[in-house]
Amino acid sequence: MNIKPLFDKVVVESVQAEEKTASGFILTAASKEKPQTCVVVAVGPGGMIDGKEVVMQVKVGDKVLCANYAGSNFKVEGKEFTIIKQSDILAIVE
Repeated sequence: MNIKPLFDKVVVESVQAEEKTASGFILTAASKEKPQTCVVVAVGPGGMIDGKEVVMQVKVGDKVLCANYAGSNFKVEGKEFTIIKQSDILAIVE
């Protein structure tokens, strides 16, 4: 698989959400929120976007926090990915 995002887009893969709460309760699929923690799979080149220079701040392999419900979801070879704008990334987790 080779995905090449354009402009300021970033391809991320969600990190699996916890199946249990801290106190040990098992969560049902309906009660789980969309994960906000993702791993960067591919990064666009940046460049001039709407007359402004965009420099990409993330790189492949970075663990990041994304805005809830940001981007577009898709499947490639049975795996789920999301394409988001770099501005929808809230932080890099170190």
